[in-house]
Amino acid sequence: MTNIAAALDQIRAIVGPSGILTDAADMAPYLSEWRGRFKGNSPAVVRPASTEEVAAVVKVCAEAGIPIVPQGGNTSLVGGSIPYEEGREIVLSLSRMNRIRDIDTLNYTMTVEAGVVLTSIQEAAADADRLFPLSLGAEGTAQIGGLISTNAGGINVLRYGNTRDLVLGLEVVLADGRVWDGMRRLRKNNTGYDLKNLFVGAEGTLGIVTAAVLKLFPRPRQSITAFVAVPSPAAAIELLARLRAASGDAVSAFELMSRRCLDFALRHVAGTIDPLSEPSPWYVLTELTAGTQSDAFQETVETALGEAFEAELATDATLAQSDAQAKQLWFIREAIVEAQKFEGGSIKNDVSIPVSRVAEFLELAEAAVAQACPGIRPTPFGHVGDGNIHFNLSQPEGADTKAYLDRWDEICHVVNEVIFKLDGSISAEHGVGRFKKDEMPVIKGPVEFDMLRAIKATLDPKGLLNPGKMLP
Repeated sequence: MTNIAAALDQIRAIVGPSGILTDAADMAPYLSEWRGRFKGNSPAVVRPASTEEVAAVVKVCAEAGIPIVPQGGNTSLVGGSIPYEEGREIVLSLSRMNRIRDIDTLNYTMTVEAGVVLTSIQEAAADADRLFPLSLGAEGTAQIGGLISTNAGGINVLRYGNTRDLVLGLEVVLADGRVWDGMRRLRKNNTGYDLKNLFVGAEGTLGIVTAAVLKLFPRPRQSITAFVAVPSPAAAIELLARLRAASGDAVSAFELMSRRCLDFALRHVAGTIDPLSEPSPWYVLTELTAGTQSDAFQETVETALGEAFEAELATDATLAQSDAQAKQLWFIREAIVEAQKFEGGSIKNDVSIPVSRVAEFLELAEAAVAQACPGIRPTPFGHVGDGNIHFNLSQPEGADTKAYLDRWDEICHVVNEVIFKLDGSISAEHGVGRFKKDEMPVIKGPVEFDMLRAIKATLDPKGLLNPGKMLP
């Protein structure tokens, strides 16, 4: 403890009294994640206000051998931002580094610090008549540094890509306290290895992202939101292909949800509506956007939907007639997430599958979990446009919640077997963290796993950056 105490004195001198928390009550929000699956301990939460302070703190920790858990908005779903129970690691929060440094409208870029909340970036882009397309449920809390470190996805990946596709440059504090300045605003730069992509999705295990250059896009001038009843996931996938082709790939979002998902939301979340007159086993919520306001675009979408009816790919649909109606339809999608907690225990799976095999996955996975746990209630929903299904599994009615959740690893293994069979991934956008790290040697293969370990050993030879996350 003498070593830790001396180091904390040095850190306090670097960040000032307001930059370090040691009281248990003050630290509590930083030591547990919102699902409640992971709770840790720490001698201190450090909140530097600049890259220079981050670098100085990391250098002190490197010399003292103190592990560091970098943390953004703490919206992780896999325990990646939470220290372990032993209390050896300090938490390094980037929340005070929340400046938007620059917006270059001609270059379509924005330069931001790691602690800027996603909604602030979206609003700043809109104020500059530009679009930053990353959008997800936690956007009012999630910070861009954490989103970069987890390569977050969200609803617009289909058109704009993951966070990795939205980053041009990074500023990163390395494990020894040196600062790598990779803040280039270039679309083309063929001078050696693309180092920034080592840190995107690395979950803070290779370096601490302190700032980034982000891509901006033209702001859409027209948006069409449709809620469509479809007979099956296979029909939904065919509908997606037709809409993409007919619109010139103007589909920004394409979400699939089962009737059970909608029923849960209607039952438990006030303000949820049932948009169509008759129930359907499956639904699609889709958004298409265009750069100009045009009656022709509306007609193109309506014609494509009409052809889908004729092909029996859709049975009913409603198109939002205003922004308020569009928000009401999108509220359903968000309500599905909240509603599941009222139905007892829910086992979560963040699945990535080739889009063409989504229907096959759902059929095989639902059959497999039903055999393993009779009465289990699958509630699949998600970004089917990019192959990401949140294959969540609510407990059987009347089951003991604790006994059900104790089977989490067993039931997830059943789902994983189907994922591996279809050449998918067990993490589409949530990351690996503490939750899925033991699966990494299984899913990566010996050569790829050795490469991952070699990169970690090179950039963090003492193993002090977010230890015990991602790699077992």
